[in-house]
Amino acid sequence: MTGTTATPIVSLENATKTYGGIAALANASFELYPGEIHALVGENGAGKSTLCKLIAGVTAPSEGVLRVDGEAVSFAAPKDASLRGISMVYQETSLVPQLTVAQNLVLGRERAFNSVRKVRNVARQVLQRLNFKVDPSQLAGSLSAAKRQMVEIARAVLNEARVIILDEPTAALTPEETDHLFDLMRSLQRSGVAMIFISHALEEALTHADRISVLRNGKMMVTGPAAEFDRARLIRHMIGEELDEQAAPAAARAPRSALPVLRVENIRMGSMVNNMSFSIFPGEITGIAGLIGSGRSEVAKVIMGHTKRNFGGGRIWLDGREVRYAIPAGAVADGIAYVSEDRKLDGFFETLGVADNVGLGWLAKFGRRTLLAPLGRMRAIAREWEERLAIRGIGSSQPVLHLSGGNQQKVVIAKSLVQQPRLVIFDEPTRGVDVGAIAEIRQIIRGIADSGAGVMLISSYLPEILEMSDRILVAKSGTIVAEFSRAEASATKILHAAVH
Repeated sequence: MTGTTATPIVSLENATKTYGGIAALANASFELYPGEIHALVGENGAGKSTLCKLIAGVTAPSEGVLRVDGEAVSFAAPKDASLRGISMVYQETSLVPQLTVAQNLVLGRERAFNSVRKVRNVARQVLQRLNFKVDPSQLAGSLSAAKRQMVEIARAVLNEARVIILDEPTAALTPEETDHLFDLMRSLQRSGVAMIFISHALEEALTHADRISVLRNGKMMVTGPAAEFDRARLIRHMIGEELDEQAAPAAARAPRSALPVLRVENIRMGSMVNNMSFSIFPGEITGIAGLIGSGRSEVAKVIMGHTKRNFGGGRIWLDGREVRYAIPAGAVADGIAYVSEDRKLDGFFETLGVADNVGLGWLAKFGRRTLLAPLGRMRAIAREWEERLAIRGIGSSQPVLHLSGGNQQKVVIAKSLVQQPRLVIFDEPTRGVDVGAIAEIRQIIRGIADSGAGVMLISSYLPEILEMSDRILVAKSGTIVAEFSRAEASATKILHAAVH
């Protein structure tokens, strides 16, 4: 990193951003130096994304000054920031789903790449240079979350950005892909690119950042060299107190039922799921680990009826009865709930409030044959679940889009649990969630299993799989290649099975 005697490439001076009289960022100052990797940490709603959006030209500060290379600037739009060499890679990507990868990469610079062949060649070159295995001709809307992230990063590199802002860059990545990303960041750093990255994985900030800044309730609490921090100190600054991250002692587990709540046999779906077989038992959390593309999420969508399996592509039993769902409504009616890995895409109705979202979840299961929605009952049930899961917001009518990531995830979970499911499938349940909410969500998941329901837990975060699961399955190339009990499982064994 360039020494801090240099002129900051970007700085914010006493920046405040208010929405409806409420300060999302309050009198915060921040500096980023050429060639620096600077981590921003804090709970959801602490102001991290707001600070980054001020720098990226997404929004303007209500008060304060933004400087680039020491010069005061005022960005009216992200394009203005891009012209000064600033790019932001969003957690929920800004790609246009209907365009190809190549078209998204050159979007806004079409005149410089004015033929289809040239566009594809440029896209292929930058993707190969970054070692990203993405087809330039593929539609962006069909990409996995990890590959969408790769395309966003490639676009910033193609635009020759001097500052790259990464919002939760590893949330959708496997451990192997995460290592590759940080190798890439160090390579960019050596060429003088400065980077800000937001992360809820505190170990990433401690290991890979040059400096760390901690935000709490919109205020900048502390900034300093990463070497001066440890996990405990970061958490104290983030939440103002010690966080007891130890899980409560597990209650004595009842003997496992001989009859699985779910059994799948030889499921096949395109090239992604290949003769996958496994069982989920009542009162047990079954973790499914594996790399992106191993078929974990795809088989969950087949179970739900979201995606069709191949003709003759296996069999599914629920409580001993064979089922085949054409649409998810049938699975919901039979007691299966699915908490998607992409909550903003298909987890909730973003402009509706908490009560309406949870109420609609109840209606999907119990109000299917009613001509008029029983609004009073829906709202009462929604309020009950809002209290049970400690969903925090300004009010139950506040649009879910404006809640923190942790509270958004609780809304998605409440929307599923209100259906009184026999089986709950969680796909990356704590992705993009702060440390305090992670502990709460894990307690909720354990409580579901303790109530007697079956839980299928899909997660790329191995500590979560190891901590939460009673039994662990490892998926690779669309099939289950290993099974471990909680006692015999380890990160080394899981990764070996997933890779080799």
